[in-house]
Amino acid sequence: MGPGFGAGLGLALASSAFIGVSFVLKKKGLLRLCGRARAGQGGHAYLRERLWWAGLLCMGVGEAANFAAYAFAPATLVTPLGALSVLVSAVLSSIFLNEQLNVHGKIGCMLSILGSTVMVIHAPQEEEVSSLESMAEKLKDPGFIVFAVCVLVSSLLLIFVAGPRYGQSNVLVYVLVCSAIGSLSVSCVKGLGIALKELFSGKPVLKEPLAWVLLVCLVVCISTQINYLNKALDIFNTSVVTPIYYVLFTTAVMMCSAILFKEWQHMVLDNIIGSISGFLTIVSGIFLLHAFRDIPFTPNLLPLFLQPGRADRHQSCQHQPLLPSEDKGSQSAEEEEEEEE
Repeated sequence: MGPGFGAGLGLALASSAFIGVSFVLKKKGLLRLCGRARAGQGGHAYLRERLWWAGLLCMGVGEAANFAAYAFAPATLVTPLGALSVLVSAVLSSIFLNEQLNVHGKIGCMLSILGSTVMVIHAPQEEEVSSLESMAEKLKDPGFIVFAVCVLVSSLLLIFVAGPRYGQSNVLVYVLVCSAIGSLSVSCVKGLGIALKELFSGKPVLKEPLAWVLLVCLVVCISTQINYLNKALDIFNTSVVTPIYYVLFTTAVMMCSAILFKEWQHMVLDNIIGSISGFLTIVSGIFLLHAFRDIPFTPNLLPLFLQPGRADRHQSCQHQPLLPSEDKGSQSAEEEEEEEE
C-alpha cells in the first residue's frame, strides 16, 4: 500500500466525518427556528441560520473529500467506508440532539467500526490507472461494456415496467434503480478524479473529449439517483430505505470496480474472505443502527438473571423450596398414614 492509498484512506475517513457532522449541524439549525416557517411546511427560514450554513459547508467539504478519495484508493474501499458517516451522525445526535441511541444502535456502531477496520486491512489493490488514455482502454473492456448495458437495460425496465406496477408497494424497485445507476456514477467520478490530477500536473485535459463525456454522464447518473431515491424516501420509511440502499449500492459499486479495475484479480484467498467479511459486518451494523432505532430497549426486556438489581433475587429464588413448609408437612403426614395402612 503506497502513499496514494494512504491519502485515499485519509480522505475517505475525513469525508465520513464531515458528512456525519453536517447532518447534526443542519438539524441543530432547523431546531433553532423557534416557531418560524419550518422546511417541512415549505418555509425557508433556515437560510438565515448560521448553523445550517455551517452544516452545508461541512457537507460540501465531505463530498469533495469523497470525490478526491476515489482518485487515490479503490472504490471497493472508499464506498463501504461511507457507512462511517451514519455512525458519526448517530453518535453526535445522541450527544448534541438528545436523540436516544439504544443498545441495538450501540452494537451497530461497534460492528460498523469493526467491519471498516477489517476492510482497510484486507483492501483490494486495483490496477494502476494513471491517465485518461488508460481509463479509456478500461472503458473499452468487453466485460465492462456488458455490465454497463445490463445496468442500463435493467434500470429502464425497472423505471418503465416495474415502477408503475410495483413502485408504490415494493421498496426494491426504486432503490435498485439508484444502486445500479450509482455504480456507473462512481466510475465516472473515478475517471474525473484522474482528469483533475492530470489537469493540476499541466496536461491539456480540457481538450480531451473523454473528460467531458464523463462529466455529462456523471450529471445524468446523479440526477437519476437523486430523483428515484427521493421517490423511495417519500413512499417508504427512512429506516427501511437507508440500509437497503447502502447494501445494494455498495454491492453494485464493488461489482463494477471488480470488472472495470480488476481489483479482485490478484487478491489471495484470505484477503477476499476478509473484504467480504468486513463488508457483511458493516451491513449488519448499519441494519441494527437503522432498523431498531425507534424501538425502546429497556432492562425489563432482558432475562431475569441479566437485569440489574434482580440477579440476587433470582439466585435466592432458586434456593427456595417449591412448596410452602405447611404443605410439605401435610404431604409427609399423608405419606406416613398410607404406609401404616
